[in-house]
Amino acid sequence: MKISTIAAAAALAFSALSAQAAEIATAKGPVSIAKPPTTVAVFDIAAIDTLDRIGVKPAGLPEELYLSRLEPLKQGAEIVGDLFEPDLEALSALGPDLIIVGGRSSTKADTTAQVAQTIDMTMDGDDLVDQAKQRLAAYGALFGKQGEAEKAARELDDRIKAAKVAVAGKGNGLIVMTNGPKVTAYGPGSRFGWVHAALDLPPAVPDVKAADHGEAVSFEFINKANPDWLLVLDRAAAIGSGEQGAKATLDNELVAQTTAWKKGQVIYLPAAEFYIAAGGVQSMQRVLTTIAEAFADAR
Repeated sequence: MKISTIAAAAALAFSALSAQAAEIATAKGPVSIAKPPTTVAVFDIAAIDTLDRIGVKPAGLPEELYLSRLEPLKQGAEIVGDLFEPDLEALSALGPDLIIVGGRSSTKADTTAQVAQTIDMTMDGDDLVDQAKQRLAAYGALFGKQGEAEKAARELDDRIKAAKVAVAGKGNGLIVMTNGPKVTAYGPGSRFGWVHAALDLPPAVPDVKAADHGEAVSFEFINKANPDWLLVLDRAAAIGSGEQGAKATLDNELVAQTTAWKKGQVIYLPAAEFYIAAGGVQSMQRVLTTIAEAFADAR
């Protein structure tokens, strides 16, 4: 009888311990989550990308995932809105334990919080790599996937090291985004500044205005900057708008006079991975691999 009592007490203590709140890092600071969630709705593509890497399948997803490799996640999942607007009726019917928003969906955190606890996992800026690792560790702890999270973090570190080696001593770079016929530039401190910071890639123009949507520039600007490398994001390709592509937009006499164009040192980055899923560990690895391979091939 005494042994049974001790066993029961131990089981109760273990149950209490496992039910303790977990504190994880979010874009709004530390947040306590009472118990490991079993039904999760996720509106942020970067979060979906990272969760997929560690083997967590969300029960609720946005209608458009933008990355074809994530499409299989829709099998068995409920569509609960899109990146910008949750479907509260579908979300309520799903009855999630936790809702994850970030980036484009972050403005709806208060709305989704009416249905279930919501955490904002937004990431951007020069320290995107560190933020991505923080999110990865948080998801690993939250879903009991610490081993997979640690493995993914090591893989990311390896990709960064390889890209840094490839980039070293190969000149400066300018990040531009085309949106149909329009062009904007990004530098250190911007939403894409992490490329310069993580890879020690010197900026062709150090004082590009740091802004979410970049600094609108002309082809004369690119010509004057004369970058050794052009890193190009095709927004139309990322969102599937069907507008004029980056290659057509940049194919003109002024850009053709730059060192980057003359040497064939124009890198078209994986568009959706770089733009929509920024900070997702798998997407970040694909971007880094693209950069590393291009620089490694440089003469």
